[in-house]
Amino acid sequence: MPAKIYKDKDADLKHLSGKTAAVIGFGSQGHAHALNLKESGVNVIIGLYKGSKSIEVAKKRGFKVYSVAEAVKKADVIFVAVPDLTIPSVYKSEIAPNLTKGKTLLFSHGFAIHFKTVVPPKDVDVILVAPKGPGHLVRRQYTEGKGVPSLIGIYQNPSKKAKATALAWAKGIGGTRGGVIETTFKEETETDLFGEQAVLCGGTSALIKAGYETLVEAGYQPEMAYFECLHELKLLVDLIHESGISGMRFSISETAKWGDVIIGPRIVNKAVKAEMKKVLTEIQNGKFAKQWIAEAKGGKKKYQKLLNDGAKHPIEKTGEKLRAIMPWMQSKNIKGSQAAY
Repeated sequence: MPAKIYKDKDADLKHLSGKTAAVIGFGSQGHAHALNLKESGVNVIIGLYKGSKSIEVAKKRGFKVYSVAEAVKKADVIFVAVPDLTIPSVYKSEIAPNLTKGKTLLFSHGFAIHFKTVVPPKDVDVILVAPKGPGHLVRRQYTEGKGVPSLIGIYQNPSKKAKATALAWAKGIGGTRGGVIETTFKEETETDLFGEQAVLCGGTSALIKAGYETLVEAGYQPEMAYFECLHELKLLVDLIHESGISGMRFSISETAKWGDVIIGPRIVNKAVKAEMKKVLTEIQNGKFAKQWIAEAKGGKKKYQKLLNDGAKHPIEKTGEKLRAIMPWMQSKNIKGSQAAY
């Protein structure tokens, strides 16, 4: 059965009228939700830890900023917009002691609730509003009168108004302009992790590097390998994004199409799909979450090493050199552009 897609007419901002929304964190998603909601007429305050670099940023954008504990006390709806592995400590020390009956906890990713690193009391609503795009895109689309498609989910609903609140929040950030689909915390968490690991981030970056290495090791110029395995990927992804895989194929040459349908299944073959199923199982049974939580508790040493090793890959030097001759890309340095909490 096809999912119902909720649009603007299905959501009403009155469910947030007269209420205070606290956004805990002012990073990618936090700043976008806060600004969009404010411009939609919602009373928004920001909760940040003492010494946060985001305090002055939030104040300059016109928000009242409080400690996390004070923001939770003042708010009716609390959006926990901090990293997955930071949520438990913030929740335990600042949110839980000030979370009273009738309030609503809101998340943009189901990790903490689904894997029970946070166990909320039964007398509060717990909802999910997850835009299917990064915060900076959520903000830009809203300012252009458009919206990023979003997901909503209900985990606890003692008030019997949780869905109305979730839809109102989604409308306030522009999500209902793009379309909203209802899901569950479990489904959102597991599909999101799988997509990131197997296709969007892990799968794509590994495929790019493997292709680059194959060409360079065969004696081809690194610059040629970069263009063929990384640079042109955006052009194809844009076509897929706009028109689907078949639409992309319509726009490429017959030779490219033949290579696509004949060779693609040799690269992403039955063995790759079998590995994908293992990855999904490890997400479903909690193995990935336990490993990630343990890595964080151990100081993220392996995590940092793998990131540092990746940053030293030859494709990064080649890309840095080539992007320098593309004027439209010179200002696109997004590293560390916004604090997360």
